[in-house]
Amino acid sequence: MDYSQLEADVLRLIVGATESRVRAFGEQTVTRLVRPELLRGAAEDELTEEARAALTTACANVLALSAAELHDALATIYEGILVDDDLDAGVRTAVSALAHWKSYLEQNRRGELYELAIRSLDDVDHQVSADLDDFLATPEMAAEYERIRRLLDPDAYGAGGTPVAPQSPTRTSPLS
Repeated sequence: MDYSQLEADVLRLIVGATESRVRAFGEQTVTRLVRPELLRGAAEDELTEEARAALTTACANVLALSAAELHDALATIYEGILVDDDLDAGVRTAVSALAHWKSYLEQNRRGELYELAIRSLDDVDHQVSADLDDFLATPEMAAEYERIRRLLDPDAYGAGGTPVAPQSPTRTSPLS
């Protein structure tokens, strides 16, 4: 499956999922994207002490914070970024995940969860360098895609938990 097919299938899954499945997917995915090890690579000179504390606290409590609390934490983080273009990839991933989760909480837009799914795939790609022509060729990328499918579409698995081949996307309506 190439990258554009993967994106289309993830969009189809998010559009078609129930509210409870979308929420569970979002919670699990944002938690995965703000895990503490992503923040370990940040250099001391990338964030102010206050921004680093806000980021650490927001990541550790992401599911307990309201959209307003995340908004305040993100404002502190953004104000405390000390570099122009060279922010650590793990920090970028975590900040982006917090921002998408905050927006989802505020507006209940599935598009924000689509963005979380793509950030999650990108995170795996950063670790294993997936091939754009066969994005699922590595076991790690295939496992992440299966995690997304399993959370969003329980019907994607046949008897005995065997994955069923994904359907070709038939619609790509905008997410609201």
